[in-house]
Amino acid sequence: MRATQDIARPLGATWDGRGTNFALFSANAEKVELCLFGDGGLKERARIALPERTGDVWHGYVKDIGPGQLYGYRVHGPYDPERGHRFNANKLLLDPYAQRLSGRLALSGIHFGYRYDDARGDLSFDMRDSASQMVKAVVVAPITSPIHVRRPSIPWADTILYEAHVKGLTILRQDVPPAWRGTFRALGSPAIVRHLKSLGVTALELLPVQAFIDDWFVTQRGLTNYWGYSTLGFFAPEPHYAAGDPDHILRDTVARLHDAGIEIILDVVYNHTCEGDHLGPTLSFRGIDNVSYYWLRPGEPRFYENFSGTGNALNLSHPAVLQMVVDSLRHWVDIFHIDGFRFDLAATLARGAEGFDAAAPFFAAIRNDPTLTGVKLIAEPWDVGPGGYRAGGFPAEWSEWNDHFRRTQRRYWRGDTNLLGEMARRMAGSDDVFKRASRGPRAGINYVTAHDGFTLADAVSFARKHNAMNGEDNRDGENNNDSTNCGVEGATGDEDILKARQQLRRNLMASLLLAHGVPMLLAGDEAGNSQSGNNNAYCQDNEIGWVKWTGLGCDGEDLMPLIGRLTELRKRFPQLRSGRWLDGRHEDGSHDVLWLTREGAEMTAEDWNTPDGRFLSYLLGVEENGETPLFIVLNSGPKCVRFTLPPMRKFDEWIAVLNTASRKTDELVYRIGSVLQSPAKSVLVFAGAA
Repeated sequence: MRATQDIARPLGATWDGRGTNFALFSANAEKVELCLFGDGGLKERARIALPERTGDVWHGYVKDIGPGQLYGYRVHGPYDPERGHRFNANKLLLDPYAQRLSGRLALSGIHFGYRYDDARGDLSFDMRDSASQMVKAVVVAPITSPIHVRRPSIPWADTILYEAHVKGLTILRQDVPPAWRGTFRALGSPAIVRHLKSLGVTALELLPVQAFIDDWFVTQRGLTNYWGYSTLGFFAPEPHYAAGDPDHILRDTVARLHDAGIEIILDVVYNHTCEGDHLGPTLSFRGIDNVSYYWLRPGEPRFYENFSGTGNALNLSHPAVLQMVVDSLRHWVDIFHIDGFRFDLAATLARGAEGFDAAAPFFAAIRNDPTLTGVKLIAEPWDVGPGGYRAGGFPAEWSEWNDHFRRTQRRYWRGDTNLLGEMARRMAGSDDVFKRASRGPRAGINYVTAHDGFTLADAVSFARKHNAMNGEDNRDGENNNDSTNCGVEGATGDEDILKARQQLRRNLMASLLLAHGVPMLLAGDEAGNSQSGNNNAYCQDNEIGWVKWTGLGCDGEDLMPLIGRLTELRKRFPQLRSGRWLDGRHEDGSHDVLWLTREGAEMTAEDWNTPDGRFLSYLLGVEENGETPLFIVLNSGPKCVRFTLPPMRKFDEWIAVLNTASRKTDELVYRIGSVLQSPAKSVLVFAGAA
């Protein structure tokens, strides 16, 4: 694009080869000044009032300004918190559309729009200039993408997600070049690619990589914002994940993973920003146009609606804020070739004046955008505001985190009773949650662990959280984890307890990968990674939060062979990744699923309601000619259970293809009607044979 005069679109800084056009949205500002900085960003060398205002966009064209120029804004207007306005031109503000950042922000009192130590709190006013201690935006040259980009384009039915933290996944990998560890580049290293491929992973889902800051309340405890859920810049990669040009490095990393057939999903945080509540710092949005960007309390605009639990919530019902989010998503797809997004606390994104709106403009904007219609969309389908739990309530093109699955699986395998019906629903895709309109089983993202909560090793080693290291007196994090310690809290040398924990890990992983829906693994679970009972390691940028690969985890054995076997079974048997809901026996006598007793008969209402029921078995029929049926046995009880191999149409024998209680991989053959024993706390899988 070439600009001969200033223009209102696009927003941000746009270089045309001769100069740069700057455009900033603010509906309530009285004046906007562009501040230009010299090398290093310490000295402000020019301050230019943007001369034009088109609608609510302030803009101006500056000749002879090009890539590498550091800049920020000072936005003038009323400082009147009780009316919702928090303009303070003494505070240098980051361009919301900044594509690259310079400097690392270390929050201090100077970054607050009010006198941090004043008894009047945010009703006071701070006149100190924050520019020397503020991160700067950088003008960048337009990035031209290749005409043809090779994307894996994995169908949802074949997708296996792997949730990971850029640094946590790679910092302790001895087979990754030392200079790459903890950075984007490490993700595309041969060692990480081989590891993901050996697990059968098709999509790497990364915790936030959009530029973020260390929260004030975290730094005051000597900790850092490790997870990254405090976004400062929605268009810029986090600089400390790249030693060098972050745009080039991230694009190269994505290309390497694409070449290996692995997609990249980004965890994005558009529900709130890093500026916190009314006592938070003034870094960007708050000082640009607080009333437009945030949800403010009706009748009390000094205070913020806190749908996110972090102090503020972005107001996507405002057209300019919605446009920023859509522009940001499009930027990551167009420039970095990202394959999809997981939306943190996604219910907030669809809120309107009356609460969550299933027909919200946010959904329509994505649905109608040609760049975004083909990407994977995953919702964390809740927030902490009124009516915020919306699991099952997202549009048909979306998938959603299925917390019902995690809760049921953990309770079932620790030995809870009265769960047969619940367990059956989870293994069949959770139709009670997601079956509506044109949605299929892929609507549910199944998981037994995620970054938020216990790791797999800790879920079978701790009955309660141990978050004292977070500095919040163990108040943070979930209290009800549906976990078990198998008799001893934490580390132990008791061989029987270690074997019991290992078996539970194997069962949970098997149930996850055998269930209908889209499975998501947590990085490190395959290696027995423990966080020492910390179920909220958001501030632990250390060996608590990092994946520990040395010694293969807590009990000396990893689950990689089992996971590889399970993902191979998903590929081998289409009925494990069916796009259709299971509905039982059909009128012609065929069936897609039969739920069976241990004697091989179809379950009755009485069987489903057995008070101490811990045995569940079911027959998955074929979907097309040439396929073979599957028989799956889930025994969460403490004793062996005798069961009968059921009859099949057109098949005479069953082949044992999985037994989580045995390390042997021999595929033994049995006649139909054979009576076998299911080991205590085990998963068995049999495939039909002619």
